[in-house]
Amino acid sequence: MAARTTKPSSEAAPAADEAVQVVQDATARAQALGFFGVEADPTPNSNYTVAGALEGAPTPETDLDHGRGVRHQLDETARQR
Repeated sequence: MAARTTKPSSEAAPAADEAVQVVQDATARAQALGFFGVEADPTPNSNYTVAGALEGAPTPETDLDHGRGVRHQLDETARQR
């Protein structure tokens, strides 16, 4: 069986640079569309745990006022964009 030969790193660099640019472009497009940076539910994750439920921590699903507040916050965030 013949030994594999690998390309010197200087030949592999342009493909890596191109791949990095493709990922950066895709990330920039997604960010421009608002897919990054806005949390869908600002309720702390701990409110969704058993301990949070036993303490009565509000979630949009269990507390109507909290749900209204979350929706209002998300609407305000959307208006600012």
